[in-house]
Amino acid sequence: MTFKYLFAATVIFLLPKFVLAQTTQKSYSIFSPTPKERLREMETDRPDVTESAITVDAGHFQYESDLFAFERERSESSLQKTIIVNGANLKMGLTGSTSLQVGIETYAWEKEKNIETGDVENSKGFGDINLRLKQNLLGNDKGNFALALLPYVTLPTATSVDSKFEEGLIVPMQVKLPSEWKVGTQVELDHLKDKAGDQMHMEYLQSLTVSHEIRKNITGIAETYFTYDFKEHQYSNFVNAAVQLEIAHDLKIDGGLNYGIQKNAMKKYFLGIAVRI
Repeated sequence: MTFKYLFAATVIFLLPKFVLAQTTQKSYSIFSPTPKERLREMETDRPDVTESAITVDAGHFQYESDLFAFERERSESSLQKTIIVNGANLKMGLTGSTSLQVGIETYAWEKEKNIETGDVENSKGFGDINLRLKQNLLGNDKGNFALALLPYVTLPTATSVDSKFEEGLIVPMQVKLPSEWKVGTQVELDHLKDKAGDQMHMEYLQSLTVSHEIRKNITGIAETYFTYDFKEHQYSNFVNAAVQLEIAHDLKIDGGLNYGIQKNAMKKYFLGIAVRI
């Protein structure tokens, strides 16, 4: 089975779940929002790579963004540096267990230097658009274990670099432990454009993240994940750390890093925000 058939099968699988959510959550939908007094604790898909398995409450909007991010990546022949401004994830709760997400990069500036020749190429502009549908399957409103499906497609709208349609499937899970500890993990299969050229490749990602409140309204997050490129038969390993501060009930800010262990793996430093309306 090709990845596109697998992706289509996943979407078909989600459709009855979406319809069921409309009936079982008949009181709350995008047209009849969840009352503020019945909102869940605010969950975010940032700042770690591991997505939350919890969806945005029906009829409510959540804005999450890398307000500023700096990425550095090295290959055998080039050194690439990227600055991203407002790499945002716009999230809307459609039902009690389904949310729509639109990811955008408002502005990206990329500098690539050829190590052998010293030639430098600059590009800048709007990035790709990422469309995602998160369907919670378990643990959205009760219990200590949550599970969701998150298929996505990336539209090649970037003005700064050449891009192509990409798609993937993310399966996030999380467990609440005693003493306010949380453990999350996800498995992910992606169909992505090669870094060089117009060909595509399959990539697998698996992560593990742990979070805990280190002081009142301040949460520390530690994470590790790896990716495997099936085409190049190459592993990349990452260790990540972040701190998230709850400013108000529906407002959080964060900062941290995603650090690739291998010499050629990406290093990223970021400052972000999450707001629920």
